[in-house]
Amino acid sequence: MAIDHIDPTIDKHAQPVAVRLGRGVAIVLGISISTGISAWAVGTAIASVAGNRNQMWLLGRAAGITSYALLLSLVASGLVLSHPWRARWRRPSPATRIRVHVSVAAFTLVFATLHIVVLVQDKYAGVGLRGALLPMAATYRPMAVTLGVIGIYSGLLAGLTALLAGRITARIWWPIHKVAILALVLVWLHGVLAGSDSPALRWMYYSSSFFILAMAVSRYTARTPADLVAELTSESHKNVRR
Repeated sequence: MAIDHIDPTIDKHAQPVAVRLGRGVAIVLGISISTGISAWAVGTAIASVAGNRNQMWLLGRAAGITSYALLLSLVASGLVLSHPWRARWRRPSPATRIRVHVSVAAFTLVFATLHIVVLVQDKYAGVGLRGALLPMAATYRPMAVTLGVIGIYSGLLAGLTALLAGRITARIWWPIHKVAILALVLVWLHGVLAGSDSPALRWMYYSSSFFILAMAVSRYTARTPADLVAELTSESHKNVRR
């Protein structure tokens, strides 16, 4: 068959498939590269503190700071996903935003787990298994550690409700999913009270709090097209009554 007689609709159907495949490959490569960088960073941290009697403590803190940064990115991406202006942003696509959100959630869980496991194994940390699981059970700064424990449970609750999206009504899972903000607040307090013993860390915690607060304000004060229609309808009703 001559090329001139090939059905032109074939290209139209094939192109979206190729685009989706390309995006999938790009996402897999991105996650793989991120995993490699994370593994390299952890390995470098272990090597740098090898032989130091505080090596477990330092590694645990490094994992905790990394998990906080990932949680910050996770909440920020969630605010972008639910922002009333999200329809105006064509790049990246909504599907890509969701995949990134899910990937960041997975990395957050990994580093939070590493943070807990390492500190539980460190006999000098004063946390222990009970302190990592139960409120006020740690001997090291029990209130600060408890805030972190509750923050972890809140984050797990938010993640579990996200898994139910599409299976149960949004009226049930979506309000519960919003406890991710609470998880971030608790983890932030945990970090400030338990691990901000240097000016650089304090600056990191305070500046990041202003960043996420600005995003939250933008998210919850932005008006949607539906809000504008409601306002115009209300104004027209008032004018009619006059």
